[in-house]
Amino acid sequence: MTGKPHIVGISGSLRKGSLNTMLLLNAKGFLPEHYTFTLADISQLPHYNQDLEAELPVSVLQLVELCKSADGFLISSPEYNWSIPGVLKNALDWLSRQAVGTPLASKPAAIMGGTPGGFGTSRGQLHLREQMFALNLDAVGRPEVLVPQLHTKFDEAGQFSDEMGRKLLQQLVDNFVQKVERNVQA
Repeated sequence: MTGKPHIVGISGSLRKGSLNTMLLLNAKGFLPEHYTFTLADISQLPHYNQDLEAELPVSVLQLVELCKSADGFLISSPEYNWSIPGVLKNALDWLSRQAVGTPLASKPAAIMGGTPGGFGTSRGQLHLREQMFALNLDAVGRPEVLVPQLHTKFDEAGQFSDEMGRKLLQQLVDNFVQKVERNVQA
């Protein structure tokens, strides 16, 4: 392995103070100390349009370069209308294109998410797993981190305070790290 493993975080929420971004940043805290972490900015990506592939927008090129540098991905997303938010789907569409070199292919990824409702992100994560399969990401299967009533699960400092949720998040990140370590040593 050369250097420190680099993990890129992608949040499916653009909202300032996003609870899913907070969940993602809490997951970062479970990464080994020698790992580096960068939170991707997908807010400036234009809607995917194949016509733009002839001269890729700067925001797309920046995201592609960031993803090429990654050894793995942590993705946290809310669920909108039983699926993933359009901004996340748009980012994944850009990253899937041959024109950018498919920078996600074969890299480990772990997903998590929460909602204010009672079902967490179970339906949205099903759709996200389908996207991950299409992108040839090496998905962590278990545990599933589907947090219901996410707005009640943080303390005043922004720390994820749900005991069972923290245990699941730790297990998810541990399983993810195992995949990253195998991948970077291969």
